Amino acid sequence: MEISYKDFELQLKHPFSISKFTRTSTPVLLLKINHEGFTGYGEASMVPYMGESFESAHAFLKKIDWKQFKFPFDFASINAYLDNIATGNPAVKAAVDIALNDLNGKMLNKSCHEIYGADVSKMPATSYTIGIDTPEVIREKVADAKGFKVLKVKLGRDNDKEIIETIRSVSDLPLFIDANQGWSDKKQAIDMIYWLHDQGALLIEQPMDKNNLEGNAWLTERSPIPILADEAFQRLADIDGLKGAYHGINIKLMKSTGMYEAHQMILKAKGHGMKILVGCMSETSIATLAGAALAPLCNWADLDGPFLTVNNPFDRPDFIEGKYVLNNLPGLGLTGEKPDLFN
Repeated sequence: MEISYKDFELQLKHPFSISKFTRTSTPVLLLKINHEGFTGYGEASMVPYMGESFESAHAFLKKIDWKQFKFPFDFASINAYLDNIATGNPAVKAAVDIALNDLNGKMLNKSCHEIYGADVSKMPATSYTIGIDTPEVIREKVADAKGFKVLKVKLGRDNDKEIIETIRSVSDLPLFIDANQGWSDKKQAIDMIYWLHDQGALLIEQPMDKNNLEGNAWLTERSPIPILADEAFQRLADIDGLKGAYHGINIKLMKSTGMYEAHQMILKAKGHGMKILVGCMSETSIATLAGAALAPLCNWADLDGPFLTVNNPFDRPDFIEGKYVLNNLPGLGLTGEKPDLFN
């Protein structure tokens, strides 16, 4: 295998604010694997709060014995091997997994969504994220969401109602709500949830601190809309401990170490009767297409990375009536690599 990678600063269209911080770009490592005349692409989107960096990603990649990856790839063994190299590092592990999945599809001459048994006719609409901002900028962001059928709204500060009322002044689209652990009083939170339900909210992500299992479970028991674990949910082993405390989970490939484990999460969550949102960090078309390949197996999707950034180094996936339209190209179906990207 011939391995190359590039450090890439993915620029955001607008400053991105959630309950606890603001950023204007995301460090992304792009990975390219050439093998037997085929090429697979992967991506590590390293949002700051996850603790990864270009330096940690480089160090991890140098520890991998690439010669041991033989086709046909055993993704369960690969997943275990990567975890044995070092704990943590989920984004760079996802880059390796996604690149190998892309490569696998090309070598099998099958699309990733076909390999994972995803029926593209069941593709859910993906949401467009509105970060915390001033009313003027929020209205600009809503105007940018042309073609979307759902808005995802970041809350968790002291102006939550103002944000929703600003959005409702210009849009009646249904809402996904992400509080990013921003609510601390469960009685105030349940009142807010009922108010949001009346405002057209379809779900709430991580309303209270990820370590407050009792508080989140209390809300789940009383909420008129699904409560999903996000920060409280990272890897496959976490699901069992969340059953009953949340209605569902938010899967992100940068948390799950890639497509293989994300698919295992989907199967296990469904076995527990839990609902599933497939989400994203700030990502290029590589990780977006990896998530979209699994999205038809989920209840909801939040895969808006290519719409929130300005320097995506690949073609944006086809998007019609609020949904990604996957092609039948082998692997991820990625197109349009910018010239000299990996030089």
